[in-house]
Amino acid sequence: MKQGTGSSAPSQAGARARAEADLVGRGIAQWRRERPDLDSSGKAVVGRLLRLEEVVLRAINAALAPHQVKYQEYAVLATLRVAGPPYRLTPSQLQATLLFTSGGLSNLLKRLEADGLVRRASDPQDGRGVLVSLTAKGRRLADQAMPDHAAAELQLLHMFEPNERDTFAQLLSRMMVGNAPELGACEQP
Repeated sequence: MKQGTGSSAPSQAGARARAEADLVGRGIAQWRRERPDLDSSGKAVVGRLLRLEEVVLRAINAALAPHQVKYQEYAVLATLRVAGPPYRLTPSQLQATLLFTSGGLSNLLKRLEADGLVRRASDPQDGRGVLVSLTAKGRRLADQAMPDHAAAELQLLHMFEPNERDTFAQLLSRMMVGNAPELGACEQP
């Protein structure tokens, strides 16, 4: 047996397995084959982001399952928790932080309130306004689930070195801000 032969076979097999697992990469190859006239290079990033949304939510929901919450419920509780004392925000403040529709948030708040995790009350500063407060039960749940959520996020990034995570985060931030209509982002030619 030649020296080094044994080490390249597993690495080649690993590369093939990664290529097979990259559903988006296979799709890009098909686009390039069938529509070479189109620049489909955006799929290399956008397609993977869309695919990763499902992967990330599955992992986060699995980490939150022992706490009997799903990501959307947890996101509301965690957002109220990190708002600091008195752990209260208006629905519009929550809406600005979360990625849900206002109708979706309203229904979610009803469920969380029915479970005793949040309380909605009139805003004493604005009689027409509402404040959403984290209950003691909601705070306990958020505090218990936060370490599992953070660990799941780090596990999703285990293949990156810390400096790669920082670079990735900066690039994603630039993409988010550059496409945020609320910040005046506009379509590029």
